[in-house]
Amino acid sequence: MKPRIGVLTSGGDCPGLNAVLRGVVLAAEKLGWEVVGFRDGFEGLLPPGNHVILDRQSVNGIMALGGTIIGTTNRGHFVAKVGAGDRTIVPEDIIAGAKKILDELQVRALIIVGGDGSMVTAQQLQEAGINCIGVPKTIDNDLEATATTFGFDSAVAVVMDALDRVHTTATSHRRVMVVEVMGRHAGWIALHGGIAGGADIILIPEIPFDFDKIASVVKAREAAGYLGTVVVVAEGARPKHGEQIKRDVEGGEFRLGGVGEIVAREIAKRTGKEARCCVLGHLQRGGAPTTLDRILGTRFGVKAVQLASEGHFGSMVSYQNYQVRQVPIAEAVNRLKLVPPNGEMVQTAGDVDISFGD
Repeated sequence: MKPRIGVLTSGGDCPGLNAVLRGVVLAAEKLGWEVVGFRDGFEGLLPPGNHVILDRQSVNGIMALGGTIIGTTNRGHFVAKVGAGDRTIVPEDIIAGAKKILDELQVRALIIVGGDGSMVTAQQLQEAGINCIGVPKTIDNDLEATATTFGFDSAVAVVMDALDRVHTTATSHRRVMVVEVMGRHAGWIALHGGIAGGADIILIPEIPFDFDKIASVVKAREAAGYLGTVVVVAEGARPKHGEQIKRDVEGGEFRLGGVGEIVAREIAKRTGKEARCCVLGHLQRGGAPTTLDRILGTRFGVKAVQLASEGHFGSMVSYQNYQVRQVPIAEAVNRLKLVPPNGEMVQTAGDVDISFGD
């Protein structure tokens, strides 16, 4: 029997996951290894086991596909995170069940593709004696241990395309168009997408905003002869002295959403202009990955196999200074990379007359 490694995709889906799987499988085959794919995230590790053998044929042509061919979930028995910095412990019997399945399948190492919450779980599995390699995945680009994550570029491209479209309807109707994008704790998608799409106002979690300031920008633009105004707001943005707009859920992390409607309503109330809100939501997670995400996903998958072959268990793939490297998973978890309010990107936006509502 060939040596075996396992792979699973956990948490929210994003473009580039299939590129990672393809990279893992092809790199493993070069070493004479077999790859076991566990379906639906960590849940596939539980008895009786829900897995599939991934080979060259099964990953043929998948790089252009969004989502993940082995499925994913951000719920279930392995949820090890409930909000920024908060952590629950995966029960010992659940980990024992996973270990039993891996032993029965003779899987020597497990590659875990996921975000911060998935890496928290990966660290617990590693501490329990399961050889783990982490691959960072999040469209939010908010992991401190890596300069960028695959899926982010694709999400930004969706935002940019949406803004290109709402500019014309904003101008035609002399409206304010508010576009709500993802970004729970970090505003990278809103910032990059807003700059690329020519937004007039960008609201992010790192810079609390003032409704009156936003209204004054809208009025000033109208006085200067601009017919429409486009606002991008991250779902985690909040007004000064206010709270994030949350919708509680049973288990796992709370959901954010609704701030876009509130911003549109307050702008209309303060300016008298018609304001409409468009929520992009899961459009940002779907569809074909960009060139950058296809390449980055492939590099991450190949590096994960290399780390497994070298015995660097407990490590996470990391992208730094244009090179794919490694960092300990333990040092990567619960360290969010936030937008520096006085950083170069924010200054660049300010220099092209983008307001942050502050």
